[in-house]
Amino acid sequence: MKIPLIEEQIGIDRYSTTVDGVGGVLRQQISDFIVREITNRQEGDDGKHLVIELTKHNWELHHLIRDISRILRISNKRIGFAGTKDKRAITTQKISIYDINEEDIETIHLKDMELSVIGRSNRSVGLGDLYGNEFEITVRDIDLDEDELSTQLESITTTIHANGGVPNFFGIQRFGAFRPITHLVGESLVRGDIEKAAIDYIAKSFQGEPEETQIVRDRVFETREYVEGLKQYPVQLRYERAMMHHLVSNPDDFVGAFGVLSKNLQKMFVHAYQSYIFNKVICTRMYEGLPLDHAVEGDIVCFKNKEGLPDASRTQRVTEENVDGMNNLIRRSRAFVTAPLVGYDTEIASGIPGEIERRVLDELCVPIEGFRLPQMSKLGSRGLRREILLQTDPTYRIGEDELNPGKQKAVLEFSLPKGSYATMVLREYMKVEPSKMS
Repeated sequence: MKIPLIEEQIGIDRYSTTVDGVGGVLRQQISDFIVREITNRQEGDDGKHLVIELTKHNWELHHLIRDISRILRISNKRIGFAGTKDKRAITTQKISIYDINEEDIETIHLKDMELSVIGRSNRSVGLGDLYGNEFEITVRDIDLDEDELSTQLESITTTIHANGGVPNFFGIQRFGAFRPITHLVGESLVRGDIEKAAIDYIAKSFQGEPEETQIVRDRVFETREYVEGLKQYPVQLRYERAMMHHLVSNPDDFVGAFGVLSKNLQKMFVHAYQSYIFNKVICTRMYEGLPLDHAVEGDIVCFKNKEGLPDASRTQRVTEENVDGMNNLIRRSRAFVTAPLVGYDTEIASGIPGEIERRVLDELCVPIEGFRLPQMSKLGSRGLRREILLQTDPTYRIGEDELNPGKQKAVLEFSLPKGSYATMVLREYMKVEPSKMS
């Protein structure tokens, strides 16, 4: 079964289901993608933080919070949230606002969003409150008849249930949907070639971009004429433009060019390189016939935390003596098989899993010590482990597609833990180019 080239470029060259995909497209309308936050917060009647349920339609969360803070005439730092959610979707989540009254919320009138007061708390809503998300996603424009669609959906769903979920790959969003460059930049940073990292990020072109953007990138890549680049680059390429502005005045200061970016964006590059290696390890494990849903000798497992989520800080190696006990914990979702997010102090598995991990590192010539990033030490990474199976239990229903006469639609419902990608479930069902899932 052919894998899209862009997925191969980010280290994904396997499906876990063998049935043909149903095709189709996502997000023909905003209501085709519905996300509901999972949290166990219990709000009361007292506290300095007003806790609100926010439902937004096609809003970028940071933009919305900025507008809300302007209306309330407060700092946006007084607004807490657990996760950013998709923009092109209908999303529901909790937010908190420090030191305001319920009556203040009635002054907020913005299009395509609703606010509903839940209660009060002495603690703001934050990242630790996010356990996961529930999804209701409509796949449209499916060119199969009802019986074919039902048969294929049932086969894929049965396989996912039997496997305990899908591979916990990092999705295309981690690397750039139309320009998968972040992991390549991260690799150059880890190898100590800061100049190559900067030039690639600014000017390496990809076919998924508009042709005029490819042309101006190629010109800067060949000439290093940053002044001309600033004249010709589209204004929306603000990060590349910011780096070029720095290089105009400081032509050889490539470390400084990265320094004009936010710390989160800088860290994204190394994280993406780690994610690429992680994807390759999972694919190699699948090629070798090793399971994702139970451990073999040499594996490293992590254990669940109090929220029931994998805790990468608590790991143990699987041995001949404890393998049965570990797999009993895995069956009960109290432990999880892991693979490395490689850093300078990463724990590598032993046995056959360790052979696979070391083979991937050798084939990619990964410079382990390079993750210290001596020239940019704040971006260095010790590494950690991450679970390799994305546990999920999808259901589906089908019907005629009212937006595309003569075609079918499928509505998929599932929940995922935080930090995982809904597209990794959807790709097993659709098996299409990622651009049709964006």
